[in-house]
Amino acid sequence: MYETPHALLKSWMEGVNSGNIEGTLSLYSDEAVLLPTFSNRTLSTPQAIRDYFVQLGQRPGLSVELHTRTLAVHDFNSKIYALSGIYLWRFEVDDELLSFEARFSFVIDISLNAPIVHHHSSQLPRMI
Repeated sequence: MYETPHALLKSWMEGVNSGNIEGTLSLYSDEAVLLPTFSNRTLSTPQAIRDYFVQLGQRPGLSVELHTRTLAVHDFNSKIYALSGIYLWRFEVDDELLSFEARFSFVIDISLNAPIVHHHSSQLPRMI
């Protein structure tokens, strides 16, 4: 269990950044729904979420970094929280390191061993 929503987010980012797919997956509830950044599908089974992170984890140079000032945390009852903000994904495509800003939201229950129950992420649209 996690003491704070910030600790959970830090653990999720460390899992992604270190390539620890099992550690990242262990944060998602069996009933979790993931609306991922780099897929047009809703993922609502542990296997679908696993397949997404396995595929994403094969990208050279994969990392995610939080834009700290964008993080908003809403406390519903001292164990259920909504987190939202913007993070920056990086990975190589055709030997070129690319960056993708995305907005995100998590709904978490830090009283659970696998606290992420909902995760939505989408690339920020380019402004014209």
